[in-house]
Amino acid sequence: MTAQETVQKIIADMKKVSTPQRAKISQSFFKTGKGHYGEGDIFIGVTVPETRIIAKKYKETDFNTIKQLLTSEIHEHRLCALLILVEQMKFAVKKKDEKQQAQIFNFLLEHKSRINNWDLVDLSAPQIVGQYLSNTNEGKSSKSEILNKLAHSQNLWDKRIAIVSTYWFIKQSEFEETFRITEILIHDTHDLIHKACGWMLREVGKKDEKALEQFLSKHVHHMPRTMLRYAIERFNKEKREFYLNIKRISTKE
Repeated sequence: MTAQETVQKIIADMKKVSTPQRAKISQSFFKTGKGHYGEGDIFIGVTVPETRIIAKKYKETDFNTIKQLLTSEIHEHRLCALLILVEQMKFAVKKKDEKQQAQIFNFLLEHKSRINNWDLVDLSAPQIVGQYLSNTNEGKSSKSEILNKLAHSQNLWDKRIAIVSTYWFIKQSEFEETFRITEILIHDTHDLIHKACGWMLREVGKKDEKALEQFLSKHVHHMPRTMLRYAIERFNKEKREFYLNIKRISTKE
């Protein structure tokens, strides 16, 4: 079967489970209107669980097929391509095949311009970028350099990839890169970066609340309010109010 034939089969499978009603909701939810972060993105109305099922069905497809899916104007087609890569990374890690892991990682970065909404980042970056940088010798040696480059990009989605990729490290109780990338992005102006950094900080807090509090003690004064609210979401009410009061006072100053 050619790459084009495989692509057509994947598209047909996705069309079978798509609904116009869900597509309409997604168009609004992912801010596809003029001037919004997802401007021009097109949805057909396929859920993430349905897309995962299809991705697993075609997990052995080649890079040429995945590339064709990534170039689609349909959001769910691009998501399916990324989830296929996630499945392939799982298999490469299970085999301890660092060469294949590198190929998947490099392919993703070469085509990251097609990762242009927050769900596409969040459902692929930890499992591909984070896992590669955590698992392989080459990834470990270049981890900070790669994340720095992404974090200092002018592209919104590159910056989100940088911080969300650290979710993989957090799961291993490694917080250094999360704190470091958050420090780079702490003055970013985009709400989606504030939310992503706050989310990662909250995940750190689940593992080590003291480590999160130490970070907050240094940065609460100049941290964007949305980032702070996400970071302290799991604190008890008294502790949340403590940090919010510090923020209120520093803002008035």
